[in-house]
Amino acid sequence: MQATILFGHGSRDPVWRVPIDTVAQRMLAIQPQCCVRCAFLEITAPDLASTTAELVALGVQGITIVPMFLGVGRHAREDLPVLVEQLQRDYPQVGFVLQPSVGEDARVVELLAQIALPAATF
Repeated sequence: MQATILFGHGSRDPVWRVPIDTVAQRMLAIQPQCCVRCAFLEITAPDLASTTAELVALGVQGITIVPMFLGVGRHAREDLPVLVEQLQRDYPQVGFVLQPSVGEDARVVELLAQIALPAATF
């Protein structure tokens, strides 16, 4: 079984996580049999380690981590790869794939430009 973890920064504001949760819900609406979870770096629960432990307990053999960051700052460049390396050591039987941050995807950039463009025309 394969799973996807949508990984975000986290916030004290509980409403902050709604967009990431909505992406997970949309994934399930598109493909009901997919296994998707959300995890966060700090402040917001659950964290990446506990989410991974849950998935491994369910028998997941492969986990793709999708960083839900528009900008590629220190967390995406440095902190997250270290966390994934630790998970690979903790669960050598599981294959981990760390995707680039969503903000690096040309489709996301195009969509954001299309959303912002009407505000730029006057």
